[in-house]
Amino acid sequence: MKSYSTCPVVSIGWIMAILLLGVSGRFQPVRAVSESASIDSLKKQIKLLIQDKKYDQVAKSYEHLGWLYHQQYGYNKYTMDSYFNGLKYYNLIGDSLGYYNEHIVIGDYYTHDYFMQPYAEKYLRKAQQYFERTHNIPKVIECRLAIANIAQKKEPIPNDLLTQLRKTERLSAQYKQAYSQAYALNLLANTYSRVKQPDSAEYFAMKSLVMSRQLKINWLIALNHFYLGIVNQFRNQSEEAIEAYQKSFKLAESEKNLSMLRELSKHMADSYSRMGDHNNAYVWSLKALDFTNQFYSSEQTKSIRLQELDSQIKTLAVEKQLIEEKSYNQHVLNSMLAIGLLISVLGVGALVFLRRQQKLIAHQETVIAQQQIRQLELKSLRAMIEGQEGERSRIARDLHDGLGIQLSRIKLFVEAHQEQLPLSVKEPLNQFLDEACTETRLISNDLRPYALSTFGLIPAIEDLVQKLNLVNQTKLVLEHYGEVPDLGDEASVMIYRVVQELLNNALKHADAQNVTVQLMTSDETTLLSVDDDGRGYNFDSEPSQGNGIANIKSRIAYLGGQVIWQSEAGKGTSVMISLPMQKLLKPTSVAT
Repeated sequence: MKSYSTCPVVSIGWIMAILLLGVSGRFQPVRAVSESASIDSLKKQIKLLIQDKKYDQVAKSYEHLGWLYHQQYGYNKYTMDSYFNGLKYYNLIGDSLGYYNEHIVIGDYYTHDYFMQPYAEKYLRKAQQYFERTHNIPKVIECRLAIANIAQKKEPIPNDLLTQLRKTERLSAQYKQAYSQAYALNLLANTYSRVKQPDSAEYFAMKSLVMSRQLKINWLIALNHFYLGIVNQFRNQSEEAIEAYQKSFKLAESEKNLSMLRELSKHMADSYSRMGDHNNAYVWSLKALDFTNQFYSSEQTKSIRLQELDSQIKTLAVEKQLIEEKSYNQHVLNSMLAIGLLISVLGVGALVFLRRQQKLIAHQETVIAQQQIRQLELKSLRAMIEGQEGERSRIARDLHDGLGIQLSRIKLFVEAHQEQLPLSVKEPLNQFLDEACTETRLISNDLRPYALSTFGLIPAIEDLVQKLNLVNQTKLVLEHYGEVPDLGDEASVMIYRVVQELLNNALKHADAQNVTVQLMTSDETTLLSVDDDGRGYNFDSEPSQGNGIANIKSRIAYLGGQVIWQSEAGKGTSVMISLPMQKLLKPTSVAT
């Protein structure tokens, strides 16, 4: 029997925020929306309200627009833009209650992603300070619970977190805030799970489940079933854990919550593995991988980490506009002074000097603002790419070190007992195990190629081409010229992913007989081309499908390069990429 301390609880803290993606505000009841209240009609209505300067209605309409966007697209950039616009107009009309309510909503949205945790806590603490000053206790409770949700994800967990949650739960009961009380009980269950006290975790999860069923809060019901599954797994009761996970999975599936489905699939795979049911463990591991791929290729995940950075970029853009307006106003003032000083040559000279200095300062401030915007854009792009590659590497390690080892152990066990198995069972069993091991290795290698981290870029691309040649009728050829220097790990991964994406596109869509990859390097530039003799593609008139081309453009832009597509119907496609060598080399290579 496995000890209690070996149970997986690392990801529990994030489940709270993941489920929040299914609602548009933790403490706001779900409102029925008329089918006629479409997004387009509401946007037109907002434009009219702005023209009429009815800013109080504009703020509320933007808040409603954010809710509609969330209902249609989930957590995405447009939802956050709407809430930020609502924040701006609440501030414009001096509505402090609406202004700090928007802080809570934005803080809740940011809570789900570790990258946005500092920004989430900043918004929530500002709201809490305001509501404490105005003695709005229900809102104070909301803020306390939201901040506690962030605190319980930290390592180590704050020592006073359980005490604070118990106080907040009693405060919710005192002020008859049933919704808040149910959520406080749920956080207590989660925190006790984190500190490995399953009995207390089960007690509070059951209490929260009863209240959430009475209140008909589906996301909280699902989360409590999840915690009960964790408790059962702590006690090595895998069948009961799977039953609880299944209940939570149905609710998450009805909400199309990819993040929650991903986490549940991982825990289902772990429970089946503990039971020795490796077939189901393998199936649920593949589901977890599929949900992960869907999640990280979706618009909601790409936009969540960039939203706060986009807000900062917009703030810099506003500052830039104010600088330009200030420069223009100063120009008008200088013109008026020039009329008065025309009688004096000295006055005219002083005026000219002053104007030149002001223009120089305005130009310098504009350049600085543009540089800051560019730095934030690069930072946001780096965060997105590092998140993708980090998740790929983690899943690859989990498959190799977890499922791969389990399959190898099963294969060794079968080989050691072959004489005890009939021939009709032994041969199919060995074949199935070989196929499962091979597919696991292929998936792990596709997520993080072994050849790339071990032998470098060129051997990794050669290995990729050889493997694709084995499973496709299209002939792939790699040609490289010049000695490839020691590239940085980040640049090698990005170039490899670009080649992989281009080859996959050619094999899927081009119907080509031959595909040629050429890589040429010099002291200053690396040139990469992928050519096929397929049916071609009109990039100007036909819209691009999927995120492949966008991913290629973003990676090449991050490396400071350029990419050109040339294609003609029936004459194939040619993709040419130019990359500056100084962006690709390791720091030590640049120094030499």
